Amino acid sequence: MSPPPAGQATRAMHHDTERCVRAVQSKDARFDGWVFTAVTTTRIYCRPSCPVVPPKPQNMTFYPSAAACQQAGFRACKRCRPDTSPGSPEWNARADSVARAMRLIREGVVDREGVQGLAARLGYSARQIERQLRAELGAGPLALARAQRAQTARLLIETTALPMAAITFAAGFSSVRTFNETVREVFGLPPGELRTRVRKRDGAQTPGVIALRLPFRAPLNPDNLFGHLAATAVPGVEEWRDGAYRRTLQLPYGHGIVALTPRPDHIACRLALTDLRDLTHAISRCRWLLDLDADPVAVDERLRADPLLAPLVAQAPGRRVPRTTDPAEFAVRAVLGQQVSTAAARTHAGRLVTAHGAVVDDPEGGLTHLFPTPDALAGLDPEALALPRSRRTTLTTLVSHLADGTIRLGVDCDWDRARAQLLALPGFGPWTTEVIAMRALGDPDAFLPSDLGIRRAAQGLGLPHTPAALTARAAAWRPWRAYAVQYLWATDAHPINHLPQ
Repeated sequence: MSPPPAGQATRAMHHDTERCVRAVQSKDARFDGWVFTAVTTTRIYCRPSCPVVPPKPQNMTFYPSAAACQQAGFRACKRCRPDTSPGSPEWNARADSVARAMRLIREGVVDREGVQGLAARLGYSARQIERQLRAELGAGPLALARAQRAQTARLLIETTALPMAAITFAAGFSSVRTFNETVREVFGLPPGELRTRVRKRDGAQTPGVIALRLPFRAPLNPDNLFGHLAATAVPGVEEWRDGAYRRTLQLPYGHGIVALTPRPDHIACRLALTDLRDLTHAISRCRWLLDLDADPVAVDERLRADPLLAPLVAQAPGRRVPRTTDPAEFAVRAVLGQQVSTAAARTHAGRLVTAHGAVVDDPEGGLTHLFPTPDALAGLDPEALALPRSRRTTLTTLVSHLADGTIRLGVDCDWDRARAQLLALPGFGPWTTEVIAMRALGDPDAFLPSDLGIRRAAQGLGLPHTPAALTARAAAWRPWRAYAVQYLWATDAHPINHLPQ
């Protein structure tokens, strides 16, 4: 028994009572985040893998989101903390309006721009978005945002020494009264008691740093994930230090520095933010970067069906797609990296950062800059770039379109439209467009059949190795071809495929 493939509506799953009951009775962690169990006798909701004795089936009811549980009057279980479940993999695997809305809500857009702002970004009316979200998730955008604010508040209560009044507004609540009522209603405890409980359990926290655990669905292979990020790190913006990938973050209200360390059952995350209102957005960016909401069981099951890929999957299951915290940044870096080595791409990007990036302070490491925004790069002198003339034109044209909004790259963009817009730019071919679709836009089906490393790997495995023939063979891997790329790349001894020492 496994969760449904991404793309199948969650509402179909939470209505499949028999299947959900089996998941709860077997404590199947693969269902965490897909569906939530509400117990009618205790008025508590849990994740399917909750360690307590399962309730009687007649006392279980199922919801597609934590927000729907909360809206129905259930509070979060103190044992399994269902509000901290990995996010549904559907929202990263689908390109429809509901998935795009969920990605935006996850990044705090409703708190910053309201429901009208969310709808405007998606090109729908607020009423249409409300109807679509309620139909699939059992809750509208305000309820979904409220559930997220509650989780942000809990993180701040448990990981900082901030006064409750400061946490109220940092988490996005409009008043202390609303904050207190929401925390008590969702978690069954007042804010002060939540803080007391965690201090007794975990001890004092580091001042100025928010330390948390980012959950994921097992298995997770960190080798290519962290190896890729470390091997391609831009000097001053990213680094590998003391077993952690560290980087600077450009955020809506300020900036931050994050350190991400792979652990056997979670990713340890340390965040230092100049404005705590950015916490929700920063966590979402980190989860997106590491592809933590993926469903590796579904991915590997599909790829393992190809007998020539099966040994790669069996050897190191759970590979993720290393993404980015800033789609515009990655697009610029993709152009800088065209037809050059990893080391040369880092050098070009580092020069751009030194010349145009904002300076930051990093007391715990060697980070010095934010990656320059498209606006900061819009006025750069092409002659100052140590690049071939054609690539200078490609870079300046891309930056101009990103700066004026002609091209928008983000979690909410339409993948096919973005591809068409990029392909229309000078110097953009299928490889550059697809690598941006894979790592910046998060399309799980992006594919690079012309990539030299992919072709060599395919040939070594006995797969077709011409682009056309490999594309035809890869049709059976859909919708997970971006993950097949990771497995194929991993056959090479390049540093991107290994955790740094």
